[in-house]
Amino acid sequence: MKVIVELTDEHTKFVINNMYPLYLHDLSEVWNWKPNKYGVFEEDDTSTLHEQNKVFDIWWSDPSVLFPYLIRVNDHPAGFALAAAPPYTPHGSDYYLHEFFVLRSFRGTGVAEAAAAQVFKLHPGAWELQTNPKETNKRAQLFWRKTIRKYTAGFYQEEIAETKNDGIKLIFRFNHGDFNSKEALYD
Repeated sequence: MKVIVELTDEHTKFVINNMYPLYLHDLSEVWNWKPNKYGVFEEDDTSTLHEQNKVFDIWWSDPSVLFPYLIRVNDHPAGFALAAAPPYTPHGSDYYLHEFFVLRSFRGTGVAEAAAAQVFKLHPGAWELQTNPKETNKRAQLFWRKTIRKYTAGFYQEEIAETKNDGIKLIFRFNHGDFNSKEALYD
């Protein structure tokens, strides 16, 4: 199985846009979200997925700091990873993983771990990612704990803390300078 992450652009962003409602549907189970009156997972009166995608277009507005990656397995779309550099990162981090999604048919196969490691390798520096700390999100918590532990050979920090704009989160931080890449298990 060949896992590749590739940057998307204005011409290929539609593949991520096609998967985005599936991602929100998965998150609805964790956050107890309900769709609006039009069946779109938005709090406002967004009535179509096309409208929703226009707001999402920021990811293709500045390729020097916003990195919308498509995850492919054997040339099939399998998910996406949305990473960013400052000013779209929490204070002190060089990179932040805003969104990460793998389609259900590829879960439990190693695809997500391989894709995350590829994204991290593409951007050496101080990383942060956050996830919901609630019991309803145990699978993601275990995934990130295992994946980051393996990628960093155990050189990472995690804490549950209040975030500036997004409530209480489980926060993972690591810096490529803190571990020898020869020790990391995804090399």
